[in-house]
Amino acid sequence: QVQLVESGGGLVQAGGSLRLSCKASERTLSNYHIAWIRQSLGKVREFVTTINRDGGGTFYSESVKGRFTVSRDIAKSTVYLQMNNLKFEDTAVYYCAATNSATYYYNFNSVGVYGYWGQGTQVTVSS
Repeated sequence: QVQLVESGGGLVQAGGSLRLSCKASERTLSNYHIAWIRQSLGKVREFVTTINRDGGGTFYSESVKGRFTVSRDIAKSTVYLQMNNLKFEDTAVYYCAATNSATYYYNFNSVGVYGYWGQGTQVTVSS
């Protein structure tokens, strides 16, 4: 069973940095593609970034490209999201999500492709 637990959220000033962690159950990172997805108050969930299971390739949404970096430590079964130069509009609940869907490489930026989710961690950026 896939289990995902996020941590690292908090309150930060605009321009600051945070690093989120997603601790996955054993063997998840070898068998599943992982994404970070966020949801701001009153808005739909938004794809942020993904790291694939095959070679660790990554893809970012335009809104975070150049500021956020996703990485993984397979030995620790953990995926990280380093967030730099945070903006007020980055305020959201950040979720870690996983999929082993055969369609991943066609729609990895679609929220609906991810079937396993963590509980989320709140990131608040003050302006």
